[in-house]
Amino acid sequence: MNRVYISIGSNIDRYQRVTAALDALAQWFGELEISPVYESVSVGFDGSDFLNLVVGVDTDWSVGELSKRFKQLEAENGRKPTAPKFSPRTLDLDILTWGDATGMIEGVELPRAEILKNAFVLRPLADIAPEQAHPVCGETYLSLWQNYSRNQKLWPVDFTWQGRRISSAGG
Repeated sequence: MNRVYISIGSNIDRYQRVTAALDALAQWFGELEISPVYESVSVGFDGSDFLNLVVGVDTDWSVGELSKRFKQLEAENGRKPTAPKFSPRTLDLDILTWGDATGMIEGVELPRAEILKNAFVLRPLADIAPEQAHPVCGETYLSLWQNYSRNQKLWPVDFTWQGRRISSAGG
């Protein structure tokens, strides 16, 4: 079994798409460790604000199998595979880490570079795995977040899933 951290993002039908992703992940993996849900401005293009969160799961699925299932789920939720990289998204699922794996594995670069670049990935990861060390730089996600210096704004939003309050706008 490997601990896998997955980022989820959406800026089209956001609440519906994030709920669909959480439902699918729970069906596949059972118990989910879910960060608060954050809203953030689009990065890299001019578009609607995103909802973002990170989910931790334990799985024996390979990186390739995860990637294949995530692409299928994205497509089922209206994501076009030919859409430009920096464009609106119905649903975006990315493997951030897969255990302590590093390098290109089955077509996926691990750990995902966005962890160190984007607040909307690092903050929710630090929320659910504060003492976990980044597999390359060795710093904990909490330390990385505390030292994060880019000017990317994000804020918690009210989000309820399966009757459970995941996050509150008040923090």
